[in-house]
Amino acid sequence: MKNCKRKIQNMSLIRKLFKGSNSASMDQDLPWTPLSEASQIAEIKENSKSKTQIIFKHSTRCGISSMVMNRFKNAYDLSENQADLFYLDLIENRGVSNAVADTFGIRHESPQLLIVRNGSVVKHDSHSGINEINLDEYI
Repeated sequence: MKNCKRKIQNMSLIRKLFKGSNSASMDQDLPWTPLSEASQIAEIKENSKSKTQIIFKHSTRCGISSMVMNRFKNAYDLSENQADLFYLDLIENRGVSNAVADTFGIRHESPQLLIVRNGSVVKHDSHSGINEINLDEYI
């Protein structure tokens, strides 16, 4: 019973952190743009011709995903003019996640980071590999 209560408390904390269904607003520290419509993928591809596009796919129900995201947020040091940063809530937008995988030919994982340049994914990784990526190399 204690584990159940702890899980419920953790979910309450997660909901507070992510402030409802539009999870991209969950963090004012990073310049997140919500990725919630499949139509945005074409814009990301087009914009990647002039500016690096970064997609962070996150499961709000996964403790590992939350840990990786927190590490990513703490390490992220790019300015808004260096890259566009998209946040994809996998629970709310699984169809969009599937469209990202289909469009870029990258197998879905969670958590997952994709870096898009010139219309293609130039680097991607998941889990602890996300925090090993040197984003400066792709700017």
